[in-house]
Amino acid sequence: MIEHTLDTAHSILYVRPTSSLEKGDFEQLAETADPFIEKTGSLEGLIISSPSFPGWKSIGAMVTHFRFVRDHHKFIRKVALVTDSSLGDIGEHLASHFLSADIKHFAVGELKAAEQWVMGNG
Repeated sequence: MIEHTLDTAHSILYVRPTSSLEKGDFEQLAETADPFIEKTGSLEGLIISSPSFPGWKSIGAMVTHFRFVRDHHKFIRKVALVTDSSLGDIGEHLASHFLSADIKHFAVGELKAAEQWVMGNG
């Protein structure tokens, strides 16, 4: 399950996985992000905040996750991974080869620093 909020004033989508990721999670994210992207052309940033990566509930959820990334990465300028999981470092380095967004890893306690970086102040 994913909790998410869209800060329209700063053009930031906040994503907080709370348990294994489900197919419907990414459909809900698209329902939130797509109208904003359609109206403004992009998101300044995506901040994914989770102490650890919760995994996927099913193969279908993993496929839907990858499709969401494929369909949205060109419309997101920066992605901040706020996690203590080792996947944060791996994600930062690996994803930078496949995504057009700038990606940076922050420790769990550095949410404010991640926000500042996304907004261009850090």
